[in-house]
Formats: sequence, structure tokens, C-alpha cells
Amino acid sequence: MTTDDPPPKPLAYSNQAFLGSDAGRPLRILAEYLEPLQAFSQEGIRDTIVFFGSARLTAEGPLGRYYEEARELARLVTVWSKNLPCHTHRYVVCTGGGGGIMEAANRGASDAGGMTIGLNIGLPKEQQANPYVTHSLRFEFHYFFMRKLWFAHLARALVVFPGGFGTLDELAEMLTLMQTRRMDRPVPIVLYGSSYWNEIINFEALVRHGMIEREDLKLFQFADDPASALALLQTGIAAELDDSAPAIAHSRTMPC
Repeated sequence: MTTDDPPPKPLAYSNQAFLGSDAGRPLRILAEYLEPLQAFSQEGIRDTIVFFGSARLTAEGPLGRYYEEARELARLVTVWSKNLPCHTHRYVVCTGGGGGIMEAANRGASDAGGMTIGLNIGLPKEQQANPYVTHSLRFEFHYFFMRKLWFAHLARALVVFPGGFGTLDELAEMLTLMQTRRMDRPVPIVLYGSSYWNEIINFEALVRHGMIEREDLKLFQFADDPASALALLQTGIAAELDDSAPAIAHSRTMPC
């Protein structure tokens, strides 16, 4: 090779120009599935309890009690889960990895000395990764739908604190999966802050107008304090403690 020859072309899997192109999009999507899959396997993560809620709720704000109560609930969940007789990590607190309620939940799990997951996504405003996520379980996503898959895939229960469009979107996604029976098991959903949720969503109107069945209202329950929320979660997943099937798909997770 002379000095005038071009440098050797990189292999396709190390060609950043190709990986960042339209043609490389399927590989980028697949990577956002395979990277968490490998990490969860390596860390022995079996299933999760997912916390949703606004990134705008801070401990110092007018609704600061929700921050503190999310932190306490995540702490209680983690203390309980760490005492289960299993060599894998069960009911690990999982959030979107950002600030507000997400930070509070990751912080509460960290307070209890537990592992905690953050599925972060880059946004123009407010979505910066919080420092309480376990380092090996912090993930950065580009694709919302892959992030949503990982919220659902290992979820055994869901706690939804007050939030805006993003929280409503995530809640509706999970309720739809439950309503249409695309989940292969019941996933308890706790709406935290009954006054907020009953003001934001007129559930009775949805029934009255025939948009949902009255039976669909049984897909979720309300809680207004950490102890009550923990009791609902424990009752809702009690029958699942010995089951090793994931919430979606039909692969098997690690047994106890």
C-alpha cells in the first residue's frame, strides 16, 4: 500500500457512518433490545416494579409530598423484595431514569441498599439521568417504543404517580396491554394520588359513553400513602411469586 492509497474501510459493525444511517436503523433498534437483555441477565434481574410519574415534581415544589412518598414507597418495596427467598433480584424498582418522581423512586431503592433500574431517554428538556440508578442498570434509549418494551417486559406491577403527557402515555399503554390481554398475566396497577387522577381522568365518563367497560375499572386501584400502596402491590403479585414467565413474550426468566 502506498501513501496515496485510501485507508482500509472499517468492518460494517464498526463503521459509525453506516450504523448512524437509515440503513443501519434496524441494528440500532436491535441494540436497544439486546444491551438491556444482556445486562439484566448478568445482574440476575428477574422482574421489576415500575414507577411512573412527572419529571417536574420536586421535593421543594408545591406537590413535593409526592416526591417524598415515591421515595418512601420505593424504599419499602426494596426492603421487602430483598428479604424474599430468591437468589435472583425480584421486584427491582424501575423508572424512566430521569428527575422528579423517577429520581425519587430510584433514590428510595438506593436508600434501602437495593439495585435499581433507569431506562433513560434523551429529550430536549428535563430528562437528565439521575444519580441514584445502579450504574450497570442505567440505559440510554433513542427509541420510545424500545424503552416501553423494557418497561413492560419485566414488570410485575406498576405504580403511577401524578404526571403529564408522558405519564399518561405510559399509563394508557399498560392499560391497553392489560385490557386487550396482550400481557400473559395480570399486572397490578396502582394510581397514586386518587384526587389527582380522578380530576385528570373522568373514568366514569369513559364507562358512561361506552368507551370502556365497567369491568375495565378493575384494571387499577388507588392509593394515597406508601403503606397502602405497598399492601396493594404485595396482594396483587402474591400469586406470581413462584411463577417465572415474563409479562410479555414466552421466553423464560431465571428461576429462584
